[in-house]
Amino acid sequence: MPEQILILDFGSQYTQLIARRVRELNVYCEIHPFNRIPPIDDHIKGVILSGSPCSVRDQGSPDIDLSVFGDIPVLGVCYGAQLMAQKSGGEVKPSQMREYGRSRLTTVDHHNELLKEVSQDSQVWMSHSDTITSLPEEYQIVASTESVKVAAFVHKTKKHFAIQFHPEVTHSTEGKNLLRNFVVHICGCSQDWTPDQFVEATVADLKNKLGNDKVVMALSGGVDSTVAASLIHHAIGKNLYCIFVDNGLLRKDEFQQVLDSYQGMGLNIKGVDAKDKFYKALKGLTDPEAKRKAIGKTFIEVFDEEAHRIKDVAWLGQGTIYPDVIESVSVNGPSVTIKSHHNVGGLPAKMNLKVVEPLNTLFKDEVRLVGKTMGLDPNILGRHPFPGPGFGIRILGDITAEKVRILQEVDHIFIKGLRDKNLYDQVWQAGAMLLPVQSVGVMGDERTYESVVALRAVVSVDGMTADWSHLPYEFLSDISSSIINKVKGVNRVVYDISSKPPATIEWE
Repeated sequence: MPEQILILDFGSQYTQLIARRVRELNVYCEIHPFNRIPPIDDHIKGVILSGSPCSVRDQGSPDIDLSVFGDIPVLGVCYGAQLMAQKSGGEVKPSQMREYGRSRLTTVDHHNELLKEVSQDSQVWMSHSDTITSLPEEYQIVASTESVKVAAFVHKTKKHFAIQFHPEVTHSTEGKNLLRNFVVHICGCSQDWTPDQFVEATVADLKNKLGNDKVVMALSGGVDSTVAASLIHHAIGKNLYCIFVDNGLLRKDEFQQVLDSYQGMGLNIKGVDAKDKFYKALKGLTDPEAKRKAIGKTFIEVFDEEAHRIKDVAWLGQGTIYPDVIESVSVNGPSVTIKSHHNVGGLPAKMNLKVVEPLNTLFKDEVRLVGKTMGLDPNILGRHPFPGPGFGIRILGDITAEKVRILQEVDHIFIKGLRDKNLYDQVWQAGAMLLPVQSVGVMGDERTYESVVALRAVVSVDGMTADWSHLPYEFLSDISSSIINKVKGVNRVVYDISSKPPATIEWE
């Protein structure tokens, strides 16, 4: 097990960002809910306490016993800082006005090891409605802003540090310096957690775990499943059996293209044409959740049938990544379902298989780096995310083969246009939606009454938040003309300029 930083989650929207920043320092870290602290052993070199939407003054607010960490360095961030102050006998009161946004440090104790290379007037990001008004004798203030006297404080004898601002967000311009000081200099982490090291350690672990067992895995052509399959393949070779299902909801020509690319990688893969089964299951369904469930149920049936043709399979491989794991152990219990996750559940129990998930400690950008280290095709690694239900949730309303054909043609023109104009890699995800409305148009001298399509392109880091992509007007004009002229059944094109939040990336 690699040395690591333990991040305790109190429910902050920024917790994953703390982990990402620590990983950028080539240091392994894990996020755990504050009420599920793992055993503290020699692998844990430091602890970071996250922020929270709660107030330490509220009854039942998140709480921990700091003594369980012994002599391990601890850094409290925002709520974590307030909790450390309160538990030591300090005082936390409501702020006279909510302190949110950019601020600047007015005093900085550069003698303190946490604040080395942090400028006197460094910009920091505040986000809190409580203020630490007093500290016990054993603590000392090491940084302040004009309105926040206790912006950072440290214990005089223990390696306990606390900051009222968020170093993990880019608005804190020298936040990475502060995190490096804590993780590397104070905790003594060696910064040796790299993609090369991950591949070597993971393949060795897979060889040990799987032995001569057979693994079956569903592939989608996406980054996560491809990199996961490559790691397993490196460990067990032909004992990995891959299945790629054509659900009739893929992009134009994608089924054959993906099969060809996988066979070029040496993977043992079988393609299954199940379009008709999926169309039958979807017939008449218009509710997004009903469509997702029908697609998931049909996929399980098809995959299970194909997998049972392989004798003595013991494991199911999955491309689960770390955000999926984090979200499944929410601090506050199950979150409200915005929409079902596209990863298909239920397979392991139905098939009585053990699960192997070689990527379940990685973020999406780290998965791409691992794939690059393994020499995978850049076209696969740079591929935009594509929803598991495919066009099933990009065709609003009921699904028919003709609607799929229309959307495939529209999507193909859009994506090809992005590639041709060197815009594809500037966009995190792009696609088209077929709307359940028709509009009047004129083609030649004839009146038309045909479908409307919406184009969607966003920029993002990991899909948690996203902004609409400001594609050139000339490009959008050309794409619109091309779609209307070439795709029979479409006479109007619109462009989605909604950000996430409040909208989601997909429409359903």
